[in-house]
Amino acid sequence: MKGIFLAGCLLASIHVAAQQTVTISGKAQGTYYIVKYLGKDTTSLKPGIESLFRQIDRSLSLYQPGSLINRFNEGEKVVMDAYMRPVVRKAQEVSRITDGLFDITVKPLVDLWGFGVVRHKKGRPSDADIQQTLKRVGYEKLIIRAKYLLKKQPGVEIDCNGIAQGYTTDVIAKFLQSRGIRNYLVDVGGELAAKGHNDKNQPWSVGIERKDGNAGNGALLHLSDRAVATSGNYQRFFDEGGTRFAHTIHPKTGEAVHNNIITVTVTAPDAMTADAYDNALILLGVENGLEFIRQHPKLKLEAFFIYKDTDGTIREKYSEGFFSEP
Repeated sequence: MKGIFLAGCLLASIHVAAQQTVTISGKAQGTYYIVKYLGKDTTSLKPGIESLFRQIDRSLSLYQPGSLINRFNEGEKVVMDAYMRPVVRKAQEVSRITDGLFDITVKPLVDLWGFGVVRHKKGRPSDADIQQTLKRVGYEKLIIRAKYLLKKQPGVEIDCNGIAQGYTTDVIAKFLQSRGIRNYLVDVGGELAAKGHNDKNQPWSVGIERKDGNAGNGALLHLSDRAVATSGNYQRFFDEGGTRFAHTIHPKTGEAVHNNIITVTVTAPDAMTADAYDNALILLGVENGLEFIRQHPKLKLEAFFIYKDTDGTIREKYSEGFFSEP
């Protein structure tokens, strides 16, 4: 769970007599998923949804031997499939807009710090190792040429974990729409996409964990035609020399994040966008992150930060439109 939870239980529909609430849940991509939608029949879409998970994993999972992303990392180029292509293109777009703060070529650094697929004893790498590894990092080192993804130099590797889960959420949402479903809430490990309304004819609601760390005491975020993603530094980290190093790696300095942010929750028109920008906003910090949102209104981003103040007090701050009603 990445700081958000599904709020409330869906009851039998009164407002849409011909429809009922269908709930599908399970495990995939190392996490959980929950899909709720209003439908006119009881035919389960679970096989189709789980087939999508498998197809995306065969393309983008670093944990699946022989996946397309692993073949790219081990070689020089691949023909991008229908799943890799939009993810890489979106990643490159976000990299340009954030001046490289979001960068899928960060994989060598993630591995160096011990947060990769093959985990090893964590500890801060030497400055020399960081500088040497940085030579293999940089979104400009990727080339998209028609259907091909190529690298400008050997040793460049990509890790799409910072964007793929949001993308998966969007793929499932589009799958539901292709089946004529217009009211749904998709949750893949805390990355959510919502459309329409619930069985009470109200926007879908999720709870936002507040500064006391208790989601049950949090605020409700209402979603309709909107997506949300959360990233945090409270689950994967290690302590060394009085400093806590988290799994978010700065792709320009090579350093693991050790700032004051606990979590940032981002809303956007789609889950892939929200998922990508939550990483960049953690690196920007609270004030710079909120200023970035103000300076890029066309992105339609909103953000909610939970952070530690200089005196250690846990505080929160959010952009003006974060809690706006749909």
